[in-house]
Amino acid sequence: MQTSDLVILYEDNHIIVVLKPQMVASCPDESGDYSLFDCVRDYIKVTYNKQGNVFLGLVHRLDRPTGGVMVFAKTSKAAARLSEQMKNGGFTKKYYAVLCGTPSKKQATLENYLRKNSVNNTVYACTQTEEGAKFASLEYSVVAEKGGLALADIKLHTGRTHQIRVQTAAINCPVYGDMRYGGEKAVKGKLALWAYTLRFTHPTTTEKMTFVIEPPKEETPWKYFEF
Repeated sequence: MQTSDLVILYEDNHIIVVLKPQMVASCPDESGDYSLFDCVRDYIKVTYNKQGNVFLGLVHRLDRPTGGVMVFAKTSKAAARLSEQMKNGGFTKKYYAVLCGTPSKKQATLENYLRKNSVNNTVYACTQTEEGAKFASLEYSVVAEKGGLALADIKLHTGRTHQIRVQTAAINCPVYGDMRYGGEKAVKGKLALWAYTLRFTHPTTTEKMTFVIEPPKEETPWKYFEF
């Protein structure tokens, strides 16, 4: 992406809230690809004619295949306060996911222990006693069904790598387009996982802020559902 592609939902002197496109990295990684972080930093540098290094605080991440709303901090004070909020559960993050199949329970909380294999960047459900095991929790509700697919509204209680993908696959309802965790039920296509709501407290004004952005409704499989 380029700075001209950047979709800004909100900006002030302390934070900037943007749309993260799917298949764009949240921040620089070993691939060396131009990331959303790079794009936002370059936008600030050019727009405000900043000289030298531009500060930008990474508060949270979305996996590369996942699109949706993200907030970055424009000052170190904002970064520290938002990071503390994130650590203490002050952020509300909600996702839409299109699942292959419908869960047996239309509404439930999923709790697992997950372990990441850093060699292949894959996450596994495991027992609590395994080395590196981290508790993962989310709640979901099925809001619509069509053609063997289910639209789920998901609220994260924890923020583990690949958490939604692994936990939904564990109940045999993998996310549409997830060839890594989908197993026999995997369906090829763009990953149908979208961070549609982000809620937090502004780091300086203490105002409660909520940002909502819908998934790309013209794309498969989102187009099968009403939003």
